[in-house]
Amino acid sequence: MPIQLFDSLERRLKPLAPSHPDGVFRFYNCGLTVYAPGHIGNFRTFVVNDVLRRLLELEFGKDKVKHVRNLTDVDDRTIGQAKKENRGLAEITQHWTKIFHQDCAALNLLPPHAEPTATGYIREQVNMIECLMEKGNAYRAPDGSVYFKIASFPGYGALSRIQERELQVTNAIADADHKDSVSDFALWKVYKPEEDGAVKWTGPGGTGEGRPGWHIECSAMSKSILGDTIDLHTGGVDLLFPHHENEIAQSQCCNGTTFARHWYHSEHLLVDGKKMSKSLGNYYTLGDLVAKGYSPMAVRLALLMGHPRKQLNFTLDSLHAAESALANLRAHRASLATAGAAHEAFAPVLAMLQDDLNTPGALGALFTIINRKDGEPDAASFDRVMFALGLDLQKPAAPAAAAPGAITALAEKRWAAKQARDFAAADALRKELTAAGWAMLDGKDGYRLEPVMKK
Repeated sequence: MPIQLFDSLERRLKPLAPSHPDGVFRFYNCGLTVYAPGHIGNFRTFVVNDVLRRLLELEFGKDKVKHVRNLTDVDDRTIGQAKKENRGLAEITQHWTKIFHQDCAALNLLPPHAEPTATGYIREQVNMIECLMEKGNAYRAPDGSVYFKIASFPGYGALSRIQERELQVTNAIADADHKDSVSDFALWKVYKPEEDGAVKWTGPGGTGEGRPGWHIECSAMSKSILGDTIDLHTGGVDLLFPHHENEIAQSQCCNGTTFARHWYHSEHLLVDGKKMSKSLGNYYTLGDLVAKGYSPMAVRLALLMGHPRKQLNFTLDSLHAAESALANLRAHRASLATAGAAHEAFAPVLAMLQDDLNTPGALGALFTIINRKDGEPDAASFDRVMFALGLDLQKPAAPAAAAPGAITALAEKRWAAKQARDFAAADALRKELTAAGWAMLDGKDGYRLEPVMKK
């Protein structure tokens, strides 16, 4: 079956298909702003996009998918961080780009086919701004900045369903006096020495030096690398407005055609039922979780446990469950022959993914098939599913902790009670183990002990 994906613009499921004569599916997703490490909320979106990329390659062929993910390396936050540390902008952004790439590799994300940076596409952004000025969609403000005139694009708000009154309140900013309307947004920001330091470029014709606004970069990079119209644009739901709404307006006014044929947004990630925040102590980077003893593959699996279009409540308990699930997957793969005819035993898993990226449904189908233990062993079908989910079973598991002698003695006593069908004693001993910080995981012919990860 073809991949069916919810379209945020049309509010319905639509099949994904390439629209260009070369048959290449063109796919853009917004990347990281490189002024700090990415957090697990960022990586939820990137992992979801990676599964989508893998599905597209299985559907159309590896050489028939072109995936672009940008890096924002100039904006208020990157400049602010450079000033805070008294270092050059490039030094800051290159450092965090390196960390980002390390995290991506640890999480087994396929590298994008192109990863443009905002600073690497200044000329293309300036060209696009000049085009919008010539067409009457943008204007130069008295201070030299350039703004997009929202009133010039009647379709504005179709993606986010935002109303004019809400728009004026949302976009009201300190420099509103320079704009024709408070709802207009910046394409080019005039150079301000006290704010920008050494960060500046030659602006569009008739304007002074400065730097691009945030939104124009994705439109310019997408146009330069993928063309005027792309097949799919994705990102987190936090980017739907104003970033993606503004991309549509500036791209379609400049190019005179549809910008993206399909839009997809993944929902927010919660941690312990709350919005992630450093002040609440529930803000995690991948490095934070690895330091707690969890493997990156467990983090990836935990991020796939909820439907991408629904909020995911991420907990450390879910990571513990993910480690156990990965152990089961590794054991299952070891039991399969490495060769033989494919029986497509795991086709239901791919069918779930093809149906609006239903990752929890796919994982449920996967473990149902494994636990059923009937039918033909099918390594080829299993490996295809592992590729689609991006679960590299060769990557190391979380380091196992050796159980103290007293814990092992309790476990042996409980196992003996269970074999004697003294379930009341077995339950009581399990509670003792749990209180001591250990989980006892029963198997058919034995058990294993795992430490319970504390928050």
